[in-house]
Amino acid sequence: MDTTYCGPAPVPETWATQWNFDPVALGLCALLLVALPAIEPRRRAAYLLGTLGIALLFISPLCGLTAALFSVRVVHHVILAAVLAPLFAWAMPVRALASAGQSLSLVVLLHAAIFWFWHAPSVYDEAVASAVFYWLMQVTIFGSAFWMWQQVFHRPQPAAAILALLATVVQMGMLGALLTFQGDAIYATHAWTTQPFGLSPLEDQQLAGLIMWVPAAAPYLVVALIRLLAMLKPSGENQASWSG
Repeated sequence: MDTTYCGPAPVPETWATQWNFDPVALGLCALLLVALPAIEPRRRAAYLLGTLGIALLFISPLCGLTAALFSVRVVHHVILAAVLAPLFAWAMPVRALASAGQSLSLVVLLHAAIFWFWHAPSVYDEAVASAVFYWLMQVTIFGSAFWMWQQVFHRPQPAAAILALLATVVQMGMLGALLTFQGDAIYATHAWTTQPFGLSPLEDQQLAGLIMWVPAAAPYLVVALIRLLAMLKPSGENQASWSG
């Protein structure tokens, strides 16, 4: 589909030169850099890594490659939700969370619902063909993930945070398994874009499912393990390590 956001689907010979200089993407990166002085100095490395990741996803040839391969689109979404969202959540803590009374389980459910919604075939095909829906997809996936990671990092209940991370691994793994074992290719957008890369649409979809099922779990499991180890420390040390 030539109308796909990030440009027409590339072929192996051209994808590395297909940069996306969309004003929205460039403006987003510029705004993030302008806001850098407002970030605590010791958290700026995470913030800068997150900003670099935004440029990678939306400006580099990786953006164009998502127009050809659903598996790369899934990598894009996993990086957005499981790598960039926690980087920005750590860099921009919300101190009021400890007393806000927000339900972490509700946040986890909302993020899961949004993630599943945008991967429904008809919704996905519409989203990547329209700039408006494309950015709505990105903002809601990132925003719900950012909200969840804020709760995971900056609320004082480590057990709840660990359960939230494990629940996210489970729901993402379920979606990945569904895509992996689906007998037919279900995304019309990629019906004719995967063959130049040596993959049938079904093989591309199955690869996407495996990515979502297995490696995507790593960031959540690593942070869950860190929170578990922190929970085993004396309570004062545990609180200081996560609230600071």
